[in-house]
Amino acid sequence: MSWILGAALGSLLSWPAAAGAYIWLTLIGGGLAMWRLASEWLSSREAVAAALFFAVNPYNLLIVYYRSDFAELLAIAFFPLLVFGLLRVSREGRRGAPFLAVAFAATWLCNAPAAVIATYSVALMLIVAACALRNVRVLAVGGVAMAIGFGLAAFYIVPAAWEQRWVQIAQAVAEELRPERNFIFARVGDPEFILFNWKVSSVAMGMMLITGICAVFVARRRREFPNLWRIVLVLAVAASCMMFAPSGILWRWLPKLRFIQFPWRWLDALTVPFALFAAAALSGRRRQWALWIAVLAVLVASGSAMARDAWWDSDDATDLADWVHSSFGYKGTDEYAPIGCDRYALAGVTADSEQPPGQPITRFAEVDPDSGEVVPLKTARVRVQRWTAERRIFSVVGSTDIELAIRLVNYPAWLATVDDVSTSIQSQQNNGQVVLDVPSGTHTVELTFRRTRDRTIGGIISLISLIGLGLQGASVAKTKPGARSIP
Repeated sequence: MSWILGAALGSLLSWPAAAGAYIWLTLIGGGLAMWRLASEWLSSREAVAAALFFAVNPYNLLIVYYRSDFAELLAIAFFPLLVFGLLRVSREGRRGAPFLAVAFAATWLCNAPAAVIATYSVALMLIVAACALRNVRVLAVGGVAMAIGFGLAAFYIVPAAWEQRWVQIAQAVAEELRPERNFIFARVGDPEFILFNWKVSSVAMGMMLITGICAVFVARRRREFPNLWRIVLVLAVAASCMMFAPSGILWRWLPKLRFIQFPWRWLDALTVPFALFAAAALSGRRRQWALWIAVLAVLVASGSAMARDAWWDSDDATDLADWVHSSFGYKGTDEYAPIGCDRYALAGVTADSEQPPGQPITRFAEVDPDSGEVVPLKTARVRVQRWTAERRIFSVVGSTDIELAIRLVNYPAWLATVDDVSTSIQSQQNNGQVVLDVPSGTHTVELTFRRTRDRTIGGIISLISLIGLGLQGASVAKTKPGARSIP
């Protein structure tokens, strides 16, 4: 969903302004989500404080000033709603399932690493709630809600899972990106990588200490909200433990956990206990507002320090637009390049290239029949009729047969036709560039990124899940809500 929100803002604002608007909207949305969760158990003042603490928690500030991982930032905003939905399931049974399902699906549609964290977090919290209430039905209803959430997001999850075989996905956990090298206060790796790790480790330790100290003070109020207390406390302990090296066995054996890459990403889950415990710990104390202001001052000081230390580059969005307009395209990352593709072997790409090429890069070239190398196009003329992300149509006029090299890497979903007759797509050695055999004469070539079976299956699952969710919601609406208070 992050790219949809970003594209919508980019259509209304300049790209630098769109980034700022995205950040503020996400932080405010996350604060409102936390307020909705906290207002059920805490006083109105405490709920407002929890919302503020959550919106400007140190990890959110670190993402804003250091990492610019806007997708993860948006996913974090849904974590309070996951906890709220889970507590509704533990209180209301299947009446709370639709809310949890939607929040869970939204997290998956924001950011995959954060969604993996959310999946394990929700599963753990469901087990804790079921054991505390001695009611296995909580686990069953919560599991169904998660299944529906997976189904709602299947139009993304199924292709993302299936199409991993198209790309070099192992690069996502190669070298410096392996969890073993990124536990907090890591000492192995590139010096700059270690420096950043220690910065985020300091933030993690600070959040853990504040959460732990506040949890001690909140313990005296645990009878006011026992279920919330247990769930959030276990979440805080689990999230903290997953950032330390002794949890390495879990990182090796639990499915897909390695693709989170950085153990400190479990701060995604810690943000909820951090905000709730910090707000609840100050209740009933003298000069409550003064204490809250002190906590906010610490957060503001943290943000100010990060802002001064951050590498500011307001040209990033503009440079990205220049990459596209130069016909170079988006640089991408190694793990999403097709198998057999070395993206650094493409024309105009260098390993340390940070600026757009000085001159536009041609979309077409040819393969030299003697050397097999891609060389500038000389034996044919090409006229582009349409050039979009998923469809390219152009005419080729040549006096001899030609192996036409197109500035496009070969993913299996691409289909090619020459004069409406299907033709095979070859991949140039090393860089995976699309190569087509075009005979002499005048021909119309069309390349289409087709809708593959996995995408169709994912869409059907999402549609069925949406219908099921609607029927479940209609059924729940007909039943009378119980009169039990929230535990």
